[in-house]
Amino acid sequence: MNKVKVGVLGYGIIGQRLCDGVTLMGDMELVGVANRTPNLSIRALKERGMPYDLYMADPQYADAFAEAGVPVSGTVEDLINTCDILLDATPAGVGAENKKLCEKLGKPCIFQGGEKNDVADVFFHGCANYEKGLGKHFLKLTSCNTTGLIRAVDCLDRECGGVERVAITIIRRVADPGDYHRGLTNALKIDKAPSHQAVDLMTIMPHVEATGILVHTPVTHGHIITVTAQGKDKITKEMALEAFKKHDRIRVVRISEGFQGNASFFRYARDLGNNRADMYEIGLWEDSIVEYGDQIMFAIYIPQEAVTIPETLDGVRAALCMQDTMEEATKKTNDYLGMGKWK
Repeated sequence: MNKVKVGVLGYGIIGQRLCDGVTLMGDMELVGVANRTPNLSIRALKERGMPYDLYMADPQYADAFAEAGVPVSGTVEDLINTCDILLDATPAGVGAENKKLCEKLGKPCIFQGGEKNDVADVFFHGCANYEKGLGKHFLKLTSCNTTGLIRAVDCLDRECGGVERVAITIIRRVADPGDYHRGLTNALKIDKAPSHQAVDLMTIMPHVEATGILVHTPVTHGHIITVTAQGKDKITKEMALEAFKKHDRIRVVRISEGFQGNASFFRYARDLGNNRADMYEIGLWEDSIVEYGDQIMFAIYIPQEAVTIPETLDGVRAALCMQDTMEEATKKTNDYLGMGKWK
């Protein structure tokens, strides 16, 4: 079987994890990664023995790579020309420039949630609208919060007779571990409603009415989202729990097991030996599922650094028509990533 050749543009928080994810796919091959500068992640890559070929995104930094002793395999154009598809994980705004280069060289590309929606043909989620991405040249993923949120809402929508509306509260980590550009201390900050995650959910799932509030918190290890959902028919706790437990991208846990909050998930992933303490699945507290009149309420944990990786790989499958249906594609991705193996 000929493997799909994949290149990654940008080697930061997401780019590192995309590289790792692609290498786990038995039907994909990582050609290499392009980066602008020899940042700390690139220096660590060099110290690890350069498991991935590195391509230079900007020739003006050639001397910096040489001074750092980082071997370079070619230019970003060389990488793009060698690949069947590119995964863009560059800072917001850079992806639009990379799109021009991919268009020029005739290669499809998938962008992360930080880019504007108009960079892509389809605003994409592997579970909720996979078929819309089939054969499309440019896809854009939802943000980490929206990705996890849609997993849970789409699960109820498919398994429990349909969802009509949701209201969400996002308790958002303020920065990724190691970031220094935000400095909230002993303070919370609220954004104007509705949050973009609610708006984005309606874009992906237009049959669901959504609204939401977002609160920034001075933590780094993950977000927590509370969701109140109303089905076309009443969704009971038992129905919801059964649906969530069947979903390989949702890990159902209990507070009594020790999962007291976001840090519990991070520590558990680290104790499992997961690379960088990453989790591909979202967490969902069984104890948080409650019926309220004709509505169901629950809380989920979003591991922001890795949660979009499965849906990005679904995007590769859709754009290149590797699988025709969501069920086939997500099963392939899940199996290669080992999702659901804890069941």
